[in-house]
Amino acid sequence: MGDSGGSVVSVDVERISFGGKEHHIQTNHGPVSVAVYGDHDKPALVTYPDIALNHMSCFQGLLFCPEAASLLLHNFCIYHISPPGHELGAAPISPNAPIPSVDDLADQVVDVLDFFGLGSVMCFGVTAGAYILTLFASKYRERVLGLILVSPLCKGPTWTEWLYSKVISNLLYYYGMCGLVKECLLQRYFSKEVQGFSELPESDIVQACRSLLDQRQSMNVWRFVQTMNQRYDLTEQLKLLQCRTLIFVGENSQFHAEAVHMTSKLDRRYCALVEVQACGSLVTEEQPHAMLIPMEYFFMGYGMYRPSQLDCSPRSPLSPFCISPDLLSPESMGVKLKPIKTRVRLEV
Repeated sequence: MGDSGGSVVSVDVERISFGGKEHHIQTNHGPVSVAVYGDHDKPALVTYPDIALNHMSCFQGLLFCPEAASLLLHNFCIYHISPPGHELGAAPISPNAPIPSVDDLADQVVDVLDFFGLGSVMCFGVTAGAYILTLFASKYRERVLGLILVSPLCKGPTWTEWLYSKVISNLLYYYGMCGLVKECLLQRYFSKEVQGFSELPESDIVQACRSLLDQRQSMNVWRFVQTMNQRYDLTEQLKLLQCRTLIFVGENSQFHAEAVHMTSKLDRRYCALVEVQACGSLVTEEQPHAMLIPMEYFFMGYGMYRPSQLDCSPRSPLSPFCISPDLLSPESMGVKLKPIKTRVRLEV
């Protein structure tokens, strides 16, 4: 394993569920937790979740989808980076510790890569995590093979979002992870269809997320909210990105317009936008099945495929002709594929 100037040190390693290992790494910008799943000899897929989430609450739905898990674990070793203090069983961060900037968090990703001796990686981020990994990709273009972004942020906060975040920050600071904070976060993640209403109870995924939010250290979440409320516009940096980018966004996501804006600024030769019908921001949990076919085609561009059911070998690729034609219909998987060129014209 490498390090970054001799300053990156593994503090502790412990076993976690499903055969993964959690590494607590001291980086140049503070400690960070990384849960590693899969064969270290395979290409690396680095994930980063949204505010108040970690890999268990942000990517579990996708990895519990057998076909998606097969596709990802066949091709990658997955490195789940948690925002500082968001990992399972995290202790409260000292109030004397400085609040990191978005650049600090992006630089933490570099330290993690150096610690594991990784070169270029595939990046997979959700909303706030998508912003951090996009910033990382713009600063360290040679370290990024491709970007998969879910309901991404790329601009600075609007006055409305800034004020809304300030309200959440104050609630977290004075009242902790109270009911009102959880409701605000659940509205950020999910569509109204799964949140439930008077005639329909909330779905299992919302109940599970609500339970996992109870386990977060409120001041640690407060720190990440503060960091993201100080983010800056990445629009100009987007024009310099050359890596392939696959963007997912739920049509009911409050960040839908920002995802379309981001798509319009990226090089259309390397970027694709997938809009998921009747879905909120957290597509990985609400409709993970809708991500499978677009991801499979995205990975084909790198020579990667989902393993065949008839072949148990993790090293043998699946011929693309083994994909059922029925699965290629966007309507059959609740997905709208919008041509980027069309979206750009609508923006003008």
